[in-house]
Amino acid sequence: MYFHKKRFTFVAGEQNLPLFVESVGYNPQEQKFTRPEGYPYFHWLLTLEGKGTFTFNGQSYMMTPGRGIFLKPYTPHSYYTNGSLWSTAYITFGGVSVVSILKALELNFSAVYNENKDKHFYNIMKAMIDKVEVESEFSRLELSSYLYHFLIKLRTYGKINNQPSLSHNYTKVRPVVDWLEIVYADNIGLQDIANHMNMSPQYLNRLFQDTFGISPYSFLIQLRIRKSKEILVSNQEIPLNQVAALVGFNDVSNFVATFRKKEGITPRKYRILHS
Repeated sequence: MYFHKKRFTFVAGEQNLPLFVESVGYNPQEQKFTRPEGYPYFHWLLTLEGKGTFTFNGQSYMMTPGRGIFLKPYTPHSYYTNGSLWSTAYITFGGVSVVSILKALELNFSAVYNENKDKHFYNIMKAMIDKVEVESEFSRLELSSYLYHFLIKLRTYGKINNQPSLSHNYTKVRPVVDWLEIVYADNIGLQDIANHMNMSPQYLNRLFQDTFGISPYSFLIQLRIRKSKEILVSNQEIPLNQVAALVGFNDVSNFVATFRKKEGITPRKYRILHS
């Protein structure tokens, strides 16, 4: 924990990067802020000690230790200390690819997050501040790397509205994935997977949707395609109908059609390109 206010702001020199940090810092005592037009960059604010009240999109949130706010650019907001102490750390950032990266990570919206006991968010932010203090003139590129790492952690460990984090879902879905890695070539469907895991099909489907954004059966098909790509490249003498059978497709035409839909080319073409 720091004792003195720290703020590092970077000019437009790195704005051609996919991700860049506009500012990073620590504030031992937040003041009252009102931004009716928002802030021009993506903005992350994490409570370290004390508490404050943060308002955006017509709702107010109590910001206690471990709670963070993630805001899109130009989101109107205001905040103030609730009590005698409210210390925070923050990052503001942008980049030519920031929207596509956040969209891919399913983070492209303003929200309130809760950090877990491992303090992934704080640890990365502290590392960023420490890096700038040591190498202020040469740290900008490395800060982009820290920033991407932070976004991955936010996606993995951030809990929105006290819902389970992605890492929590991974823990639950991991036994299913491990089993599918073994039996992917068998003639199985959603009910078979649910029966093996002692789950209802509805719960299993929701678990996969929350974790991977697809159904369990779609995951199985993707797994079969991945396995077929390994065989196509490593065993070029095996005919396509045998490859199809080895990864769980009933006939070669279905295998070819599914492969083309997923990969954009036929299995034969894929094999030639990687021979």
